[in-house]
Amino acid sequence: MNSDQAQHRRYRLVLRGELDDRFGFLFEGMQMERLAGTTVLTGPVADQAHLLGLMERIVELGVELLSIEAVDGPATQPPGLATERNSS
Repeated sequence: MNSDQAQHRRYRLVLRGELDDRFGFLFEGMQMERLAGTTVLTGPVADQAHLLGLMERIVELGVELLSIEAVDGPATQPPGLATERNSS
C-alpha cells in the first residue's frame, strides 16, 4: 500500500482485550469502543506513516492486533471532525 491509498481514510483496528480509557490519549482522534473482549479503534488516518505509528503503539502496549481495515473511501472531512461517538 502506498501513502496515497491510506491518505485521509477511516480505519478500524481491532485489538484483543479491553483497553481502559486511560490509554485513549495514545490514539488521539480515534473513537475507542470496547466490545466482547476486544477494543475497536475507528477514525481518520492521515497517511501511511500515521497508520504505522498507531500499529507501533499497539505493539508497545503488548496488545495483539486482530484486524485492521479501511472502513470507507477517502475521508471528506478534516481528521479532527470525524471523531463523533454514537450516543444511542
